[in-house]
Amino acid sequence: MVENVALHYLWWILALILIALEVVLPGYFMLWIGLGAAATGVVMLVWPDMSLLSQAVCFAVLALASCVAYWYLVRPRLLRHDPGDALLNRRADQLVGQRYVLIEAIVHGRGKARVGDGQWLVSGPDLPVGATIEVVAVDGTTLKVIAAD
Repeated sequence: MVENVALHYLWWILALILIALEVVLPGYFMLWIGLGAAATGVVMLVWPDMSLLSQAVCFAVLALASCVAYWYLVRPRLLRHDPGDALLNRRADQLVGQRYVLIEAIVHGRGKARVGDGQWLVSGPDLPVGATIEVVAVDGTTLKVIAAD
């Protein structure tokens, strides 16, 4: 039965098995070897009369090349940190520099401001209700504000 199957199909089946192993055992290792097997299948499609030793050498070279390509080209991009993510889970810090309206006057340094559909405690100079404020810092759940003119 195997004699009737073109060898490039066997390399592609091996590639699918290796990539499926990557899904089961994640670690970015089997994926790249699987890509080497798929590339060997393409080489076998072009040169179907390669000897078994030539196929093994071709697979080893292409698997190594794909692993090196991952290490030097893909991995550095995956490890790069996007500065936009720095404040992702720190909502209060995202409010610094924004302007809001007081819904409760700041008296003795404390008041409340409307932020979106909620209210936040604010501290700063005494200001009347309806005054526009700008957030300059965050202290826990309290926004430090100044009058925005």
